[in-house]
Order: sequence, then C-alpha cells, then structure tokens
Amino acid sequence: MARGSTRPTSRDVAQAAGVSQAAVSLVLGDKWRGRVSEATAQRVRDAARELDYRPNLAARNLRLGRTRTVLLVVPALTTEFFAGVYTGAARVAADHGFGVVLYPSPEGVGPARDPFASAQAALDGVLASSMAADAVTAIRGERLPLVMLDSDPSGSLGAATVNLDIVDGTRQIADHLLGLGHRRFLHLAADVPSWTFEVRARELAARVAAVPGTSVRTARTPMTIEGALAAAEAALEAPGPLPTAVVCDDDKLAAGAYKALRRRGLRVPDDVSVTGVDDIALAGALDPELTTVRLDAELFGERGMRALLAVLDGRTPDEGDIPVQLVVRGSTAPPGAL
Repeated sequence: MARGSTRPTSRDVAQAAGVSQAAVSLVLGDKWRGRVSEATAQRVRDAARELDYRPNLAARNLRLGRTRTVLLVVPALTTEFFAGVYTGAARVAADHGFGVVLYPSPEGVGPARDPFASAQAALDGVLASSMAADAVTAIRGERLPLVMLDSDPSGSLGAATVNLDIVDGTRQIADHLLGLGHRRFLHLAADVPSWTFEVRARELAARVAAVPGTSVRTARTPMTIEGALAAAEAALEAPGPLPTAVVCDDDKLAAGAYKALRRRGLRVPDDVSVTGVDDIALAGALDPELTTVRLDAELFGERGMRALLAVLDGRTPDEGDIPVQLVVRGSTAPPGAL
C-alpha cells in the first residue's frame, strides 16, 4: 500500500494479510489463541508492522466501554516498599496498554475517598494494597472490579486476592532465632489495624510457644523510626528480664530498635539480636546490617496487576502466595549473657 497522509486502517491490515477484520482485531488485541492459527497471527502482525498500523485506542475504548486506566490505592507513599509495588504494577499495565493512577489514601488503611468525580466512569478497575476491601467501597462502588493485595483471602470483597507468603516469612524468622538459642522475644509490632500484621503476630506467638521455656512480649508502635525508638525504650525499661531478640514488623522499626538498644548500652547482636521485614535499602545501611525477610515488592505489584487484568478479561487469576526469603546478616547471633 502506498504510504501517504491517510492513516492505515484495520481493513488495510486485513487485506494485506488476507484475513478478516475480526481476525485482525483478535490478533492485535492478543485474544487470538484458540481462535486463529499461529501462522495467521504472524501474518497479521507482519502486515501491521509493514503498514505501520497503530490502532485507534480511543475509538476502541469507547466501543468497549473501557478507559484502560486502573487505580492503585496504597496506604502511604512514605515507604520504599509501595514504590516498588507501583513500579511492578505500572510495568505490566503498560505492556497491556493500560495506565495506572497511584492514589495514597489520606486515611491510610481506613476508608479511602473517591479521588474522582466518579471513579466508576474514569476507571476500569482498582488494585488496593494492604487495605481492607471495604476501605475502597467509596471508590469502586459495586461495579468496578477489585483485586486486593496483602489482604485476608477468606474475607475479601474483591474478585481476587494476591498475597506474599508472610506466614512463611514469620516462620523463617522464628525458626532462625529459636535455632540460635533465643527464648525471650520482644515483638515490636506495627500499630496498624491490618490483616498482614495480625497474621504475623499470631504466627510468631504460635511458633515461639511451640518451644518450651519461651516468651514473647509485644510493644505496639507507629510505623516510624521515632515511634519504634520510644516503644522499644519503654519495653526495655519494663520490669523483668530483657529480651535476647527483638522481632520487628518492618525495617524502619528495626532502626528504631537499634537506637533504643544502643541508648541502653546494649550491642547488636552481642547482647540482643534484631530482625526486620521488607529488605529495603535501609537494611543494608544499618550497622550491623539487618537480618530481614525480603519481600519482592515489584513482583508483588506485577502479580497484582496481572490478576486485575485477568479479571477484566474474564479469566481466573493465577493462585498461590508469592515466596519470601529470610536474608541473614550481622544483626542476629546466639544470645549473650543477659
């Protein structure tokens, strides 16, 4: 076809490939498998490339009633972890012609306000991380497909739930510390009403209780280094024997624990071992470097977006929690003489 000012159409591609326009739509919409042959699909792709064909996304979206935009709701943008979730989700979305609007809920894990005049008109779906499903009711109403990240799969109102294997991560921490000989634990627990933190607390308590002569004390703290410092200091000043290991719900809390221990003249790990969760850059910057559970935030975002795209396409998302890994560094050792 002679190149000119006229933009090639799907009919031109169909004629060049010797197929119907319906076949072109299936192939370029990546819905051809099981409907046309691989050879036919390749002819269509070759013809589209030769003609420099670009589908009219606006017209197609209007026809399908789609905006090709999804909303990612996170509790906050103050953590490196949620930046990774967004990066992974946006990468998969872009590969499928979708855009992602990132929305940090002003209320954290509480109910999130609709950031649009009408989210149901502006969006195709919602991906909500580390929040209760009913926290995004004002955004999604009863129409928008919802996929939950880091949420209770048994009570989710979403069409699908994608989780990290945080239970196994807690087991890995407990088994590592118990194997080193620790028996007195302080759990520096995030003061956040979230399913994931409740699961961690239950699993840690159960794992430690299974070994005779053990104990776990819990100190709740805001998700800040300063809050963790204050909570750890108060716990260390309480009556009774000092813990030999401090288990923290994330790496920032571990940094607060480091400061509290050093103010009391205690050394990490000679006197007290410390563990975290996330494996953000801070974990490697602490001295000694922090033993922590590595959570692949980008993979988490990718899997969440793939699940949402599957729901939008009428498919069943992949199942199974994402594996996590304990990274042992210098902050853990056998207990000292405390």
